[in-house]
Amino acid sequence: MGGVLGMILAGGEGSRLRPLTDSRTKPAVPFGGSYRLIDFALNNFVNADFLKIYVLTQFKSQSLYVHMKKGWNITGITDRFIDPIPAQMRMGKRWYDGTADAIYQNLSFIELADPEHVCIFGSDHIYKMDIKQMLNFHKEKEAELTVSALRMPLSEASAFGVIEVDENGCMVGFEEKPTNPKSIPGDPENALVSMGNYIFNKDTLCTELEEDAAKEDSSHDFGKDIIPKLFPLGKVYVYDFTTNIIPGEKNTGYWRDVGTIEAYWQAHMDLLSEDAPFSLYNRQWQLHTHYPPLPPATILDSENSKVDINNCMISAGSYIRGAKIHKSILGFRTNVDHDTMISESVILGDVKIGANCSIRKAIIDKNVHIAPGTIIGENPEEDKKNYHVSDEGIVVIPKGAKIGY
Repeated sequence: MGGVLGMILAGGEGSRLRPLTDSRTKPAVPFGGSYRLIDFALNNFVNADFLKIYVLTQFKSQSLYVHMKKGWNITGITDRFIDPIPAQMRMGKRWYDGTADAIYQNLSFIELADPEHVCIFGSDHIYKMDIKQMLNFHKEKEAELTVSALRMPLSEASAFGVIEVDENGCMVGFEEKPTNPKSIPGDPENALVSMGNYIFNKDTLCTELEEDAAKEDSSHDFGKDIIPKLFPLGKVYVYDFTTNIIPGEKNTGYWRDVGTIEAYWQAHMDLLSEDAPFSLYNRQWQLHTHYPPLPPATILDSENSKVDINNCMISAGSYIRGAKIHKSILGFRTNVDHDTMISESVILGDVKIGANCSIRKAIIDKNVHIAPGTIIGENPEEDKKNYHVSDEGIVVIPKGAKIGY
């Protein structure tokens, strides 16, 4: 697969995920106890045996660099690489103006790799895709651009590019984030939306980016500018994500945009649901990440309180003593003291929670210390005075906070 180059867009600011993105770029946000959001895109490439990958970074990228250096460093292998590329500013002292501009400013790396096909994928969604199957579809259709897509309830489709296709899978209509999205013919409740994942023929991509860069009125975005220009020419095809088969799994089509606090929290709850739609345990599709050298999680009764844990994921290095934890995910090195109750919460790791606390429906970032007797998530009005609370009532404690001290 030497003719394939992967380019992962990992420069997202993630303003809707604040305060989780106050100190890190969105793709570096921890997920699922042991992972970062970037890991899921990277695993999709690696499991497809595509190992020529550039990761384009921008905002607050230090933690992303550290994570990739520790977990995704490929050395000593000829013609295989996973390289983070900071914003080069070769076109002037400016950040990327849009998704297309991000690739345009790195055309030199494409020319250097000289691939036949360029896979341009986002980095902040939770899903599994065998990209090789999408590439085979692209080749069979002799497409110049292939866009992956899935069905989305009409009520949610306005946040995405909405697609129309003919009976052969050729794109015949596209609107970026329309106010009134068009439904799928015969399916009035759903629209067909772009996942923001593209496979281009290299020559087509370079030509279109050069032309787009010269247009002063362009927003330099794939969804707003490149796709609307290309699809009327008849060489843009749409790949149905639900046809993608992952070995060892019966569930297909799971994809979550975790761009909001509510969506991020709900995706974690999905992991804990009965017959979870997204599995972390498939040995035929392993999910690689940086796993620090830690002892197993330790779970002990205290002198006067027995541990009660159910429907949870507990990461390595955690130490739980006499606590009650329900439907929650605890990241690396989470310490919970006796008689504390935690439910429906996501703890990102390196967190110390004192005795006799009550924490419900919360997201707690790294390096947080919570004093004994603290109550979070039971009184919405009181929580709003002290913490960040989402519109759906999820309390978010920012990185490094000292609560109750």
